[in-house]
Amino acid sequence: MLVDSGLGLRDCESPAETIGRDFVFLMKAKLDCAETAIRQIAALGYSPDDVRHIVLTHLDLDHAGGISDFPKAKIHLHQDERDAALHPRTRLEGLRYKQAQWEHDPNWSVYRPTGESWFGFDCVRGLDGLGPEILLIPLIGHSRGHSGVAIDTGKGWLLHAGDAYFYRGELDPDRRRCPPLLDAFQRVMEVDARARMKNQGRLRDLAHENAGEVRVFSAHDPVELERFAETAPPEVSAHA
Repeated sequence: MLVDSGLGLRDCESPAETIGRDFVFLMKAKLDCAETAIRQIAALGYSPDDVRHIVLTHLDLDHAGGISDFPKAKIHLHQDERDAALHPRTRLEGLRYKQAQWEHDPNWSVYRPTGESWFGFDCVRGLDGLGPEILLIPLIGHSRGHSGVAIDTGKGWLLHAGDAYFYRGELDPDRRRCPPLLDAFQRVMEVDARARMKNQGRLRDLAHENAGEVRVFSAHDPVELERFAETAPPEVSAHA
């Protein structure tokens, strides 16, 4: 399984058809096919068909473009996120979701939280076809159905928090810190400011009150990526 898929081959090879030239220019996106999930999977000695499940934090174009490279995989996500992407209600949703990235008609498996909570968070247990060690944790705010993905490694939990925060200083228990431009970008992209900040605060508490049991990381902090790349077991794949 993969957690998120990043940009895909088509995004890198024909960006005008999928993610758009404006995104590439504004974000200075590095369109390197070698960094796509499918190429990294091949470098590990696996076939694309070996990827049978992709669990998504959300469907923003930089997180979901690669799902088309794995057409046989089941795509797991929050139902509200799938609905927002397929039927955008606002101009922001029209910009953040790119229909071309799922025109191959993926095998969606959508959920809403039910059952026993996880460290006080609502969660989805029993993802279709996956084991009990993989949970979907709703972290609404950045998008309508934004979620984290929790994985029990047997030696503690990893929580991929997606875009619930962008900078490691936002989990500082003494004083939340975030570079001003990055903070402004998060505010521009949020659909629910109150929910986003509430969930960010809950993540901050989780990370420090349960530091021995749960390791939290986000999708975009390069320092976190470097730290976890050195320690993550090879069977756990995550986009950052």
